[in-house]
Formats: sequence, structure tokens, C-alpha cells
Amino acid sequence: MNPSIMRRRVEKTLPKIALGLYAGASLLALFSGNAHGQSGSPATTPTLNVQGGSVGGNVEKKAITIPSPEEARKALEKIPGGVSLVSEQELREGRASTVKEVLDYVPGVFAQPKYGQEDARLAIRGSGLSRNFHLRGVRLLLDGVPINQADGGGDFQEIDPLAFRYVEVYRGANALQFGAASLGGAVNYVSPTGRSHGGYLVRQEFGSYQTSRSQFAAGGVLGAFDYYITPTYSHSLGYRDHSDQDYYRLNGNVGYRFGDGAETRFYITANNINQAIPGSLTRDIAFRQPNSTVDTSFSRNTKRDIDSVRLNNKTTFLTAGGEATLGVFYADKALFHPLSFAVIDNQENNYGGYARITEETNLFGQRLDLIGGLNYFGGKNHAKQYANVGGNRGALSNNVEEKSNTFELYGEAAYYLRPDIAAIAGAQATYAERNLVDLFPANGIDSGSREYQSLNPKLGLRWDVAQDWQVFTNLSWASEPPAFSELNPTATPGFAPLAPQKSRTLEIGTRWRTADYALELAAYRANVEDELQLLDVGGGQTQARNINKTIHQGIELGGEATLLRGAWMEGDRISLRSAYTFSNFRFDNDPVFRDNALPGAPRHYLRAELRYGAMEGQANGWFIAPNVEWVPEAYHVDNANTSKTAAYALWGLRGGYTIREGGRIFLEGRNLLDKTYIASTSAATTAGNQALFNPGDGRAVYAGIEWRF
Repeated sequence: MNPSIMRRRVEKTLPKIALGLYAGASLLALFSGNAHGQSGSPATTPTLNVQGGSVGGNVEKKAITIPSPEEARKALEKIPGGVSLVSEQELREGRASTVKEVLDYVPGVFAQPKYGQEDARLAIRGSGLSRNFHLRGVRLLLDGVPINQADGGGDFQEIDPLAFRYVEVYRGANALQFGAASLGGAVNYVSPTGRSHGGYLVRQEFGSYQTSRSQFAAGGVLGAFDYYITPTYSHSLGYRDHSDQDYYRLNGNVGYRFGDGAETRFYITANNINQAIPGSLTRDIAFRQPNSTVDTSFSRNTKRDIDSVRLNNKTTFLTAGGEATLGVFYADKALFHPLSFAVIDNQENNYGGYARITEETNLFGQRLDLIGGLNYFGGKNHAKQYANVGGNRGALSNNVEEKSNTFELYGEAAYYLRPDIAAIAGAQATYAERNLVDLFPANGIDSGSREYQSLNPKLGLRWDVAQDWQVFTNLSWASEPPAFSELNPTATPGFAPLAPQKSRTLEIGTRWRTADYALELAAYRANVEDELQLLDVGGGQTQARNINKTIHQGIELGGEATLLRGAWMEGDRISLRSAYTFSNFRFDNDPVFRDNALPGAPRHYLRAELRYGAMEGQANGWFIAPNVEWVPEAYHVDNANTSKTAAYALWGLRGGYTIREGGRIFLEGRNLLDKTYIASTSAATTAGNQALFNPGDGRAVYAGIEWRF
């Protein structure tokens, strides 16, 4: 079938599918008489924990396929490296619509929205540092199931932060337990289920730039089945000219319990995304007219429209000392993407499967924890380009078929030398192939294929100094094959002879958690060979290259502390949370750029919030919290280090009130001093007067109300 016809059919049918599932789940919950978590087996009836974020109703057994936040945190604390968990309370007590807002207080992460919208740029430990679109070096997961494209690229537009219970961040090789071995690591979005979130939820947000967002959720347990479904809709005109957006999203899952020892869960994620895209600006214009765009944004109607459907299945079997999990996934995505130089029209399918086993046993009288698994990712992208005629397809200018296959075999063992000291050893073996077939040779032959193999070991040590204190270290290797956006970039014809990016990282750190304090600290140094860099060469087009040697090193410090209890009244508390990231990313004796700084990320980045409010356990919860985002030094945007952004500090204020019966309201002010600043940049060899800069939002105010019943 013609991809454009398929895209239009998906566009027409997706809202109907979403509406039908939405109505069906609602009717099922309303008329089942069982929407509050009852099942055929005896149920417990815990009280509602609003701070924990359950939707409402009574909860029965936990889902086998999805760990609770408490189980997830315990598992993270076994990893000898930098890991973090973002709770549902953090996601829901304010406006969380971008990856930046989700990961704001995770050290080691630099995430910025490109246009103040849900499209974003993410770098963890400098992964994909030059990328101002798509994603490199970080694996995105939904309940442990990969959601990247088969070639390793990824996007955030299809991820709805309101659809998840908590988020896990694995920095660097600490994501090996999912088979990932990359400089950046992995981000795992974990879903609610009918067993954790029975009942209903309605939420409405509104604010500056005619922003509005609506959510409905329903969940429950029906005998051995449980279900959870949540459609959302968001709209905004955006801060910048030509940055309006409309997002329709649907997320849901249905689980079936085979007794007490096994469970299978089916997931659906559907998106209808319509997003206008403003062009990048020169530095001068970005600071003089930060809400403007270039003329071609209007004349060529630059935008990104996505219609996608993803189906996953995950089945988990409990064993005597652990669990075994099998999963498969399939995704269909249609992309209509007018840019200044062309209209990109893609029809993409990604698919794959995985198996993973964990086991706790003994060896020579000492505890041994084992993790092993196999991943397969496959994908096919039929990519066409047309001349841009007012945002519509003109004459065909390119037509290629991109195929990817990746196999990963991995394992990790933690052997306890003593009850408080664990030695960890693991490895990942990878085979990847990239194959491109040129179906439009009139503009030159782009066909080509490459194969990549790698073996990436990991060694680590964790010492539980006390019940609430750990120290750790690890040494890891990683290898990352190039994606098609690098192998066949827009500005360079042909199939680029790129090597995989390779890195070796040494990390040392500590974790400390008590009732009043939590601290995570990690220092690392990564020696990188053949770093993949995607450079902006003007006109919205890019060119890829390998950098011979670079160094990525830094310090990641995050935590929270209760500073004072009972400050002015009984039951109140003053607390502080913050995340500080020091990043030193540079060339290593490069023949052209010597030891210059790599462009794309600030040397120092601080996010901090001082909070005054009621302590947990109060009948009604309230808080007020001033906060700051601080970049005290400008960072470079080109390899030659001739052009920089500017230092900035953004001041904000949040407040909220939570009622135990299920209500929540919030009010949030951002960039209250209306500071003009650069949120995101592209990278270039030498900047000159090139349009590389994307200003961040000006002053904005948002409010929301949520009710659970």
C-alpha cells in the first residue's frame, strides 16, 4: 500500500480507536460492579495513599509484570553506579509534559525542550551531545521493553509523562541489566496497572500560550484480569511563532494473572501528533527576538506530524529464586515532516522480542545474583523526500529503504564476597547490521550496508557500609553503531563509512538515604573513540563524522534533605532538593581542534528547590516551593569554540494543595523574571553567523486540578 495512503488512513482511524477504547474501558469499569480492585481471591483494603499517587479505590495483589516503586528502588540500590528513580508524586504535583520536566532533578542529565514543547533534546554524560533532533546513546524503555527505533535512534514526542507511575534512570553502563551498553544509559518509563491504580482519575491543566491538557484514567481488577487506560489531549500555541501543537495520546495495558506465579500483560500506545516547528535562529536574533522564527517556517509550513501505534506483550514467570520474562513488540509509525529544504515522508515499522531471567542462588556458601538476557530489534523505514511546496509534497527527490537488525546477548553476576560486599562482572555481545537500498538513483547512489560486532565487559564493586550507606565503583566498555541519520545524513550523498562509537568509563560514587536525607554522588571519566557527531551545515541539513578521541568526565550530585520540622506550626517542614551536574567534555589532542570543549552542554548545571509544606501523613497536604535553574557559564556551540550561548538563572515558584479524599490542585510560575536564554542548540564546525540557537520560553504560569475517585 502507498505509505501516504496508509498514513491518511491511520490519521482518520486513530482518534476512533482511541475513543472506542476509552469508551469501552469506561463502560467496563462502570458496569462491572468491580472497578475498585476486587477479584476472585481475597482482597486487602489499604487506605488511599494520595502522596504515592494511586488513582483511587482498593488494591489487591501487586502486578507480577511491573514492580512497585519500593521494589524498583531496592533493585536500583543493588547497582554499583549512578541510578535514580523519579516518583509519580514528582510527575503529578506540577506540570510535567516534557522530558526536561520529568528528569529535572536527576543529576548527570541535561534535557531541554527545543521549542518549549514536548520535542526535546537529551544528553546523559554527554551522549548524543551534538544532536538537536532525535536521540543518540540513550535507550528508552516502556516497562523494560525498548521503544527506540531499530537503528538505535529515538524520540520523545510519543511519551506521555502523565501515563506513568515512576521513571528509572540508568546512567552509562548501569543499564546493562536491560542489555544496553552505551555512554548515556537508559530511561525506563513504568506504567500503572489496574492492580495499583484502581478507580478513576480526571485532570485538567491550563496556562500561558493558550496551553491546555486533559487526562482521564480508569483502572480495575476483574477476576484474573486487570486493566488500566488513559487518553490525554494537549494543546498549545507555544511561546515562539509557528510553534503550535495538538497531541492526542492513548496509553493502556491489560494483564492476566495465571495463579500466583505468572502474569502476562498487553500494552497499547497510540499517538496522533500535529506539531508546528519554528526554525533555529542566529545568536543575535535569538536574544533580540526570542519568540520569533525564520520566514521559511511560514512559507514552507515546517512541522512534524506523527501517527503511531505500538503494541507490546510482556509475560513474567516467578521462579524459586527470581523470575523469567519474555516479550515481543511491534510499532507502526507514519511521519510527515516538512522542513525548509524538503518534505520528509516516512513509513516505519519496528519489531522485536526479548527474554530475560534473574536468579538469586548460592555459590561456595555465598550469595550469587544472576541476570541474563537476549534482545532482538528489527526495523524497516521507507523514507521519501519531496521538494517542499508550501508545506506540501512537490517533486520526488529521494526514495530509500532502510533496514536494521540488532542482536544483543548479555549477562551480569553479583557475587557476595561478604554479606556487605558484592563483586559484579558482566558483558554484552552485539551484532548489528544496517542496510540501505536506494530506490531513486537519479540523485546519486546511496545504497550500502555495514555490519558491526562488539563485546563490552563490565566490572564493579559495591560495599554496603551501613544499612543506609553504600559506596560503589565500576569499569565498563560500550559500543554504539551509527543510526541511519548518521549513515545517510541529509547534506552528504552516499552511505557514510562510519565506525561505531566506543567508550571506556570508570565510575566511583556513593548513596546515602535516611528518613531526613538522601544523597547520590558519582564521579566518572569516559575515554571515547570515534565519537559520532552530527553537525549542522546550514539550511537545516546535517553531516556526520567520527571524532578520533574525546574525553567525557564529570560529577553528578543529587539529593534532598529535611532542614527543619515544626518551623511555624505543628506538622510543617522545610526541605531542599537539588541536582548538580559538572561536565567536562572535550577533544583529546585532536589534530584540528586540539583540546577544545565539545559543543552542546554547559560545564555547570544546577537545579534546586526549597520547599515549605505539610509533612507526609497529614490529612491535607500543601506546599509552596521557590526554585531555580542555573547555568553560570555559557557553553560553546561549535568545535572551533568561537561562539557561545550565555549564562542564565531562571526563577520559578510552585504551590499545591492535596486533599486526602483524592483532590489535588497546583499553580506554577516559570521564568518569573522573563529572562531571555538559550534552551537548546545545534552544533557546527565553526559557527559564524549560523542559525543554531533555540530560545527557551519566557514568563509562563500554569495551573491544574486533579481528582481521583
